[in-house]
Amino acid sequence: MTWTTEARRKAGGGVLLALIGAGIPALVGALHGNTGEQYKETRLYFGTQKAHGGEVGERDFLRFLDREVTPAFPEGLTLQEGRGQWREADGDIVREQSYELVLLYPEKDAEERGVRIERIRRAYMDTFDQDSVGRSDDEVTVDF
Repeated sequence: MTWTTEARRKAGGGVLLALIGAGIPALVGALHGNTGEQYKETRLYFGTQKAHGGEVGERDFLRFLDREVTPAFPEGLTLQEGRGQWREADGDIVREQSYELVLLYPEKDAEERGVRIERIRRAYMDTFDQDSVGRSDDEVTVDF
């Protein structure tokens, strides 16, 4: 192959694009410093309206937290108060005080921690006459 000016320009442009394409993600990663470990983040959503009337009071909820959640996650947790709403099967909108519980745990422990989380959900539903306890899971990078 004869290297003409046009061939050199095309080859050089391709190499430059490849270097830029490979270098930018590496540079961004270096700037953001992917520190930390792979963790799971589970959020549980606890409503306070009981299915057959009444509400879960703050004192009752905190006792439940101390009795069921803290022993299962002694490393720590985050609890946030909120207001939630959802639509019942008949179309009525239910608005209620709610709690969001955030749990972080190493990804390698996810299966065993998942069992603990399901026990917490079941205990809350049984104890406080709840139809459900919401759950969301995500993979995160954590550094303490």
